[in-house]
Amino acid sequence: MVEKITTSQQAIDMEARYGAHNYHPLDVVISRGQGPFVWDVEGKKYYDFLSAYSAVNQGHCHPKIIAAMMDQCQKVCLTSRAFYNDCLGPYEKYVTETFGYDKVLPMNSGAEADETALKLARRWGYDKKGIPENQAKIIVCEGNFHGRTITIISLSIDPEAYGGFGPFTPGFIKIPYNDVDALAKALEDPMVCGFLVEPIQGEAGVYVPDDGYLKKCYDLCKAHNVLFMADEVQTGIARTGKMLACDHEGVRPDILILGKALSGGTMPVSAVLADDDIMLNIKPGEHGSTFGGNPIACRVGIAALEVVKEEKLAERAEYLGKIFRDEMNKVNSPMIKQIRGKGLLNAIIIQPTNGKEAWDVCVKMKELGVLAKPTHQHIIRFAPPLVITEEELRDAIAKITEAILSFE
Repeated sequence: MVEKITTSQQAIDMEARYGAHNYHPLDVVISRGQGPFVWDVEGKKYYDFLSAYSAVNQGHCHPKIIAAMMDQCQKVCLTSRAFYNDCLGPYEKYVTETFGYDKVLPMNSGAEADETALKLARRWGYDKKGIPENQAKIIVCEGNFHGRTITIISLSIDPEAYGGFGPFTPGFIKIPYNDVDALAKALEDPMVCGFLVEPIQGEAGVYVPDDGYLKKCYDLCKAHNVLFMADEVQTGIARTGKMLACDHEGVRPDILILGKALSGGTMPVSAVLADDDIMLNIKPGEHGSTFGGNPIACRVGIAALEVVKEEKLAERAEYLGKIFRDEMNKVNSPMIKQIRGKGLLNAIIIQPTNGKEAWDVCVKMKELGVLAKPTHQHIIRFAPPLVITEEELRDAIAKITEAILSFE
C-alpha cells in the first residue's frame, strides 16, 4: 500500500530516504493550492511568491484550465505524433495567431524547447545561410539558465551547473550579458547562425538589462544574417507586464521559446515558434517528442492563454509590479542592497547582516506565511501568481518587510 503523508516531517524524511538529493527545498510541504495561496500538510496557509518559477502565472488550480484538462482526460490523453488528433490543429492555430508566427513545434519542458531552438538554428544555418556542415556556432550569454541537459549546461559558466558533467557540446560562443559591443564582436564570425538570450535573466537573480539592449541586439543580428532567439520560458506569458518580455522593446524574435505558464502549471507544456523559412527546414523524423502536442497539453495550452487574455494578467502584472518595487524601496534596512525587476518578476539583493543571509530571510518569511527561495545565495526572487489582488500583495509585502526588519 502507498503510505499516506500525515505530517510535513514525514514527507521530508521520505524524500531524503528515497529521492535523489538534487534539490535543497525550503522546509515546507505543500498539499494544496488555490489562486495565489498554498497550504501545507498541517493546514497552514502561505502566499506563494515563487509560482513554481513562473509556471503558475494564472494561479494554482485555475478552474478554467483544470476544467479543460479534466474534460480531455476523459476522452483521450495521448496518441503520439504517429497519428493526428483533433486537439493539436486548433491549438497550433490558436498559439501561432496569438504570438504572430507561421508555425509552432510543441514540446514538453523548457529545456526541450531550448534544445529544439538550438537544432532549428543550426539547421537553418546549414540550409539557408550556407554554413559548412558541423561548423555552425551559436552565441549565448554568461549567467544564462536554459535548463539542465548536457548541451545546455555546455552554455553555462556556473560550476554548479556544469562541474563534473563533461565533456561538453561544442559550437557555442559565450559573451557577457547586457553587453552590445561584445555581441557585435562575436557576430563578426561568419559561422554564427544564432544568438540565444533571456530578455531578463531569471535564475541569475532577475538581472534586467539596460533599456534598448534587446532591440540593439536584434538589429545587430539582422545586420549579420543571424537568428535572434528569445528564451521566454520564464519571462513570457504576462509575467513582466507584457505578453512577452521582448514586447517591452517591440522585438519579434526569429525563434520564440515558451514553457512554464503555457500550461498554467498543470503539466509540462512548451513550444517553439518560428516562421516557415526557419521551421520547415526540419523534416519528418528529424525531431519530435512522444508527449509533445498531446491532446491534454493542447487543451490546457489554449485555456491557459485564454485566462491570461480574459483576466488581463499582463496589465495586472505591470500595475502590481510597480507597487511591489515602490513599497519595498521604502523599507529602510541595511539588508536591502538593491531591488530590481519588471512586472511581477522581481528580486531583492540581500546584504548579509549580523550573520544572516537570504536563506535566513526566506525561512523567516515562511514563518510569517510567504514562500520564496534564494538564488545565488544572496538574491531572493519574488514572483507571485499574477491573479494576486492588490490587497493580497500589500499584505504579503508587509510580511516580507517584517521578515527583513526582524534581523536588525
